[in-house]
Amino acid sequence: MVLHSKQMEAAKHYQQSVCTVCGYNMIGEMPDICPFCGARHDKFVPSDKAEQTYRVTPHRVNDYVTQLRSVPRLGLEHAAYRIETSEGAVWIDCPSAFNSDLKPVEAIYFTHKDFMGASNQYRELWNAKVYLHTLDAKNPLAKPFPVDCKFDNDFTEHGIEAFHIGGHTPGFTLYIYDKVLFICDYAFPPGPRMRLNPFGPQDEVRNRAARILQVIDERPIEIVCGFNYVTEFIHWREHFKRLLK
Repeated sequence: MVLHSKQMEAAKHYQQSVCTVCGYNMIGEMPDICPFCGARHDKFVPSDKAEQTYRVTPHRVNDYVTQLRSVPRLGLEHAAYRIETSEGAVWIDCPSAFNSDLKPVEAIYFTHKDFMGASNQYRELWNAKVYLHTLDAKNPLAKPFPVDCKFDNDFTEHGIEAFHIGGHTPGFTLYIYDKVLFICDYAFPPGPRMRLNPFGPQDEVRNRAARILQVIDERPIEIVCGFNYVTEFIHWREHFKRLLK
C-alpha cells in the first residue's frame, strides 16, 4: 500500500483532540466536556501531541494476531488487534492514539461504537475501510467518524467471521478468526471475578450473552482477546457460562 505525503499530512494534522481520561477522540473543534466520560477540556490533548506522548505498541498473541496498546495507557482505551490474514492485514477495533508509522491495514472492523479511536485518521492515511454495525453507526458518538461499511447481518470477510450480538450496545459484534475469539468488553475481567458489562440494558446484555454461547459452541477456539486482556478460551468459557446460570 503506497502512502502519499499529502495523505500523511492530512491525517496527522486533522483537527482532533483526545481525552486523556478515557481515550475518546473528538473530531473538529475541541469541546468543553468529553462527550464520552464528561471530563473537562483541560484533560484533552491535540492529536499531534498525543502522537508524541503515546506510542501504539504491539504485543504478540500468536503467529497471526498482535495486540495493540498505547504506552503509556491512554485512559480507558480499548486494546485493538491486528490480524495477518491470507487476504491481507486488518484490525479489530482501533487504537485511540494516532501513530503514522504503524504498518498499514486494509480494514478496521469494530466490535461497537464506544471507542472508535483515531480510525478516521488511519482510514485517511491508508485508505482502509471502516466497518460498524448499522445500529451503532446511528449513535451520536459514532456519527462524526466515517464508516464505509455499515452491516446489518452476520458475515465473513478476510476469513474473519462476524456475529451480531447486541446487548451491551445495539450493534455489538464479536469476531472469530481461526482459533481466536475477539470479544472486547462484553465480559471482564477474565477469571472468577468475571462479570457482564454493566453498561447497557442488563436484561438484554444477559439475554444476548446466550447467543455468544451458541456461536462459540463446539468451535476450536483457543484464545480470547478482550478489551484489555488475552486469556485461554477453555477457562474463559467456563467463567462466562457461570454468569448465565
